[in-house]
Amino acid sequence: MTKDADLLEEVRKIRELLEPAPTPPPAPPKNFYEEFKGFLMKYKVMGLAVAFILGLYLGALVQALVSDLIMPLINLIMPDVAWEEIALFPTAQSPNGIFLIGHFTGELVTFIIVAFVIFLLVKATSRLGID
Repeated sequence: MTKDADLLEEVRKIRELLEPAPTPPPAPPKNFYEEFKGFLMKYKVMGLAVAFILGLYLGALVQALVSDLIMPLINLIMPDVAWEEIALFPTAQSPNGIFLIGHFTGELVTFIIVAFVIFLLVKATSRLGID
């Protein structure tokens, strides 16, 4: 039985050696400035803010592209059609219709163009090695 006890003790020693040492918790920040700086770095707040602001202006730019360039081309192709006013189910309260299919279609075209432009930007930046 001593052989078994010795073997068991040896396995316990090996297990203790294989267990990772507990890592001490990171030291708390020294002051408010260091804590705030750590927050900004950990959550990449500046990158998020820049991306948000650029996203807003990119959306406005693409919206202008659609409303000022693409939709007038559609109006040239279909000159006598007021596509924004195409609607379904006219009623007494809404003689033009209650479902504005034309407006929805315009917004859908805008969304598709925005998604395509963002896809092209992500593809171009990933080729440059920017994540």
